[in-house]
Amino acid sequence: MTLEMGDEGMKGLFTVSDSKVVGSLKFDERGLIPAVVQDVKSGQVLMLAYMNKESLEKTLSEGKTCFYSRSRQQLWLKGETSGHFQYVQKVYYDCDADTLLLMVEQDGVACHEGFYSCFHNLLDEAGSVRTEGEAGAVPGHDLGKVLGELYAMVKERKASRPEGSYTTYLFDKGQDKILKKVGEEAAESIIASKNNNHDEILYEVTDRFYHVMVLLAYHELDPSEIATELVRRRKK
Repeated sequence: MTLEMGDEGMKGLFTVSDSKVVGSLKFDERGLIPAVVQDVKSGQVLMLAYMNKESLEKTLSEGKTCFYSRSRQQLWLKGETSGHFQYVQKVYYDCDADTLLLMVEQDGVACHEGFYSCFHNLLDEAGSVRTEGEAGAVPGHDLGKVLGELYAMVKERKASRPEGSYTTYLFDKGQDKILKKVGEEAAESIIASKNNNHDEILYEVTDRFYHVMVLLAYHELDPSEIATELVRRRKK
């Protein structure tokens, strides 16, 4: 069974209070329901977490996964600190209505240890455990496609200026602020390289890619123009 989604995913579809389907879900004595999260493209299981009615409502209204932390006893928006958000495409519930299955588009990695999936430890026949995959590895992502999607997001933020968005902040501050950030990220990328720190290099160069997309959007330059110029130079 599925909670139907709109053309733009789950965002803004309905709230718990006006959904008979959500109201019929079986939360446990603590008011929680387990939620399995699965990659909508690859089908890979990413993680298991818990939701209460408030976190489920937030997930459905905002289109990003929000869970309830049993250890901290509070809501937590997945990706709030890491930037690795999960964009919800569909939500299923099982035949007993006591477990959720969320199909998401994963931004970055799901596991706090840096792996794409939290289920990266394999228990073999001998009873020993080995780790599959590599921390930081994100399967199935094409850089050109991702940059195109990033640029589209930046352009949308430039046009709509949603409150609380860092991209909005940059465009509101104007060209000087954008140029300052591009320069800072270039310098930080150099420092990361000199430190020979893999994670630091990855982080800083990623920041630089983002701020360059903002700079291109400021000047109404499409990344495809960069691609065309690179091809032209390659032929020389």
